[in-house]
Amino acid sequence: MRVAGTSERRTGRWTRLLLWIGRRETKKLTGRETTTAMIEPAQAFAHTPGLLVGYGLFEGAVARAHRVPERLKVLAELKAAALTHCEWCIDISSPIAYRAGVSEAQLLALPRYRESDEFSPLEKLVIDYAVGISSTPVSVSDELFAALREHFDDAQLVELTNVIAVENMRGRFNLALGIGATGFSDGLVCIVPETVPAAAHGSTADGPAMNDVSPAAATGTITA
Repeated sequence: MRVAGTSERRTGRWTRLLLWIGRRETKKLTGRETTTAMIEPAQAFAHTPGLLVGYGLFEGAVARAHRVPERLKVLAELKAAALTHCEWCIDISSPIAYRAGVSEAQLLALPRYRESDEFSPLEKLVIDYAVGISSTPVSVSDELFAALREHFDDAQLVELTNVIAVENMRGRFNLALGIGATGFSDGLVCIVPETVPAAAHGSTADGPAMNDVSPAAATGTITA
């Protein structure tokens, strides 16, 4: 990490309490024992306690939103994490995915989801949306949004859009500060980094152009 972690500087009582809450909530989310060293994003936010409090409250609100099925939101977040190349996000995504009911086969098929039988039409549509939002510039066609409207009301569309946008924010924050993997996915199948080609910026309800996937993505990876 490019900024000092809590082990490298003195922190106040309230900051330590907030980081303890962060570890507790992360353990609930992943089902894995979580040390302070494993929540480096929170350690970074702790440099500005006001941001740590505000961001913690925001993430809590994101976690409590349940208008959209959790599994669909997790699939969207997985795709966004793969497209931002955030190592920390990719690392933590595996246990979260399994707890949400995402299978190993789906994790391995995610780079070529449009060609895969592992995903339902609705799941592919949600992943299309994640690709569009995660593109630079954002590329969400009227046709794609109209197709989403057939399945989600306005509140659900806002919730789904938010989780994808938040995942992009997490990834860019972590990448800029050099925050990498910390062991959440040890022993589990991981998603792999992907790249959206320029052709994907013309996405429609039939889905964006096929993603350009890194060589390792052909089979997926299993961390030791």
